[in-house]
Amino acid sequence: MMFISDLALSNFRSYENLLVHFEPGVTALIGENGQGKTNIVEAINYLATLSSHRVSSDSAMIRQGSNAAVIRARVIHDVPGTPDARQGVGQASSGVEGTSGAKPAGANSSAAQATTLDVEIYAGHANRARINRGAVRPPEILGIVRSVLFSPDDLDLVRGDPQVRRSFLDSVMVQLHPRLASIASDYHKISVQRAALLKKLRAAQHAGRHVDLDALDAFSEPLVNLGSELTAARAQIISGLRPFVADFYARLTPHPAAARLAYRASVDASGVDLPRGEDFALHPESAEASLLHHDSVLQDVQAVRAQFRNLIEMRQKEEIDRGINLVGPHRDDMVLWLDSLPARGYASHGESWSFALALRMASWELLRTDESGMWAGEDEPILILDDVFAELDSRRRSRLADIVQHATQVFITAAVGDDVPDSLAAHTFTVHQSVVHRGSPTDVDTGATTESTTDESDVAATEAEAAASDALRDAQRASHEQNR
Repeated sequence: MMFISDLALSNFRSYENLLVHFEPGVTALIGENGQGKTNIVEAINYLATLSSHRVSSDSAMIRQGSNAAVIRARVIHDVPGTPDARQGVGQASSGVEGTSGAKPAGANSSAAQATTLDVEIYAGHANRARINRGAVRPPEILGIVRSVLFSPDDLDLVRGDPQVRRSFLDSVMVQLHPRLASIASDYHKISVQRAALLKKLRAAQHAGRHVDLDALDAFSEPLVNLGSELTAARAQIISGLRPFVADFYARLTPHPAAARLAYRASVDASGVDLPRGEDFALHPESAEASLLHHDSVLQDVQAVRAQFRNLIEMRQKEEIDRGINLVGPHRDDMVLWLDSLPARGYASHGESWSFALALRMASWELLRTDESGMWAGEDEPILILDDVFAELDSRRRSRLADIVQHATQVFITAAVGDDVPDSLAAHTFTVHQSVVHRGSPTDVDTGATTESTTDESDVAATEAEAAASDALRDAQRASHEQNR
């Protein structure tokens, strides 16, 4: 099992300093909008993906007036079956040494293992990371924490633009295969550089000057190689998600339809076609067979590379004429159907909610059952439900509660306590003006609780707070040095 036992934030969003201790099971963060509860779950999810579900720029997460923010967490990994795993967290050592890509020594023993993660976020400079206080490149922490976050914005997974669905696939991808984070970053850089060159070639062509195709080829080859890996990885994720999406959709909605999904790649234009929606109604067996064949071709990196290279050569003139990259995973999409109709444009509001939630829960199940990762077979992703229950009708709310109540660690944010189903026995915190109190809003109003930043007396929490302050000072010092 895996869960976060302590979280420390310094100059992150609305928090100047925060230290809070968590338990396994369900944790509810209750507070009105704008009080800081989503900032907490955003920080947790950032450790898993190195990205925010709210903004594209890391600098937006730095508290106003500061030049650096720090997220620090103590992560407990425990072998299944360890006695009193949930109760004996305090026995785990906070000094266990470990490195990204390998389990810490003793990970298969009966004792819980603790890993301390730090991420220092800078405005205008490269971020930094630490594992057990040892400096690493930020991508090296990927895989130590896994999380799945669902928020009201996820309705755009069904109704929004392709970019939203690509980001969803990539967030799963970097947790399943952390090395692909650098592949995705390199692909983005190459695609931007190649697009800039295409604009220059278009200008040269219009002016009657020489068009340097050799220079374009120098960018095209790495674009093909990197893009083929991303396409194959996304297609593999789609294939893994498909049965889980169908199952969760059926469990979440009172009138289930067949929820289907597929990966539409720009390389499809070179000969690998998706079945149409009506094919599932008229010829269901052949449509399903065609979908599986489509999956298998797109998961073959060599086949995708050959298709990609062929198509980019065919469309070279068009790319120069338009000054943009016309082929690659940056133009791909995830296609969603309900029965034989496209979900986008045809699904009702309730159906869209159920489909979006099924996608997120399916990604949670895919990560939970994955056998290829650093902690494979031992960890279940942290599940984060950010202001979700208020958006669901009573039946969907009840069904979702039934699904998540036995998860290892769940974080729920809600504006009022009544939004959290009674069936979920939650550890409750109240968040008001970026101050976190243990207990329900009623407890806080009656003075029957204390601030969670000061009510933890265990050694681990004290060490986490001190280390977070040290990390913040290091981050600020480094930022000042870079600014000079």
